[in-house]
Amino acid sequence: MFSLASTVYQKKLAQHGLHPFYIVATTYLVLGVLAAPLLYAIELSSLSHDFWLNVWLASLFDVAGWMFLVLSLSKTDLSVFGPLNAYKVVASMLLAIVFLNEVPSAQGLLGVLFIIVGSFFLMPPAATSQAGVVAGLLRDKGVQARFLSIFLFSVGTVFLKKSVAGGVLETMVFWSLIGLPLVLLSNYFFLPNTVKEQIKATQQHLYSITLIGGMVFAMQYFTLLLLANMLVAYALALFQLGMVLQVLIGYRVFNEKDIARKLLASLVMMAGSLLVLMN
Repeated sequence: MFSLASTVYQKKLAQHGLHPFYIVATTYLVLGVLAAPLLYAIELSSLSHDFWLNVWLASLFDVAGWMFLVLSLSKTDLSVFGPLNAYKVVASMLLAIVFLNEVPSAQGLLGVLFIIVGSFFLMPPAATSQAGVVAGLLRDKGVQARFLSIFLFSVGTVFLKKSVAGGVLETMVFWSLIGLPLVLLSNYFFLPNTVKEQIKATQQHLYSITLIGGMVFAMQYFTLLLLANMLVAYALALFQLGMVLQVLIGYRVFNEKDIARKLLASLVMMAGSLLVLMN
């Protein structure tokens, strides 16, 4: 629910003219404020070199993932964006096989197949063949940004999985604090002439920005707890089960169209996620 609510607020901020990269920067600012007081509970001398390397790489990939995630939100319907989140399971499963030696079962692979088939229903058919439908999906700029964010998050998850061996709280705190300067540098280079305007526009959205940061902090902490106790692909499958709600919210809040077809897509993709989760 934290993920769903934060996504809705981020999309609303983008609709009010805030740049997606700047929205991510404000989120990380709140994360940094929440994480900094927790430093007192961490014994720095106990953290290994492997921990620092993994948490730094996780922060790097996740910052980039967040930037393209919010960019996707600003360009595509929430009712398309939400179900595509199921592809995190596919990407993470492939990466976990390669880097973590986590081998899924035949049922897990069948779930991945369901996710891929379900995505055929997300976009209006551009041709009579499935290839034409897939081509139409991939041509959408928002979908392209979403797939890129999924890939970046999936790579980041591999390093998060390794870093939680050094402690969930430690990973949460330094993931937040390392990510803040990375996203500020990104805004400096990509938005050099609009930062002052963005800061001025922020004043009327302080409540939403604070709420987003708090929800992302809670969501990330619970994600780390799951990663510490579950296979990567199975942990991420848990977060796919709210995709039907994202489709319905896209319809009710943002007046998005073709909801029946998108609900069908989300149900098929959710079935795939359940196959992975219940394996």
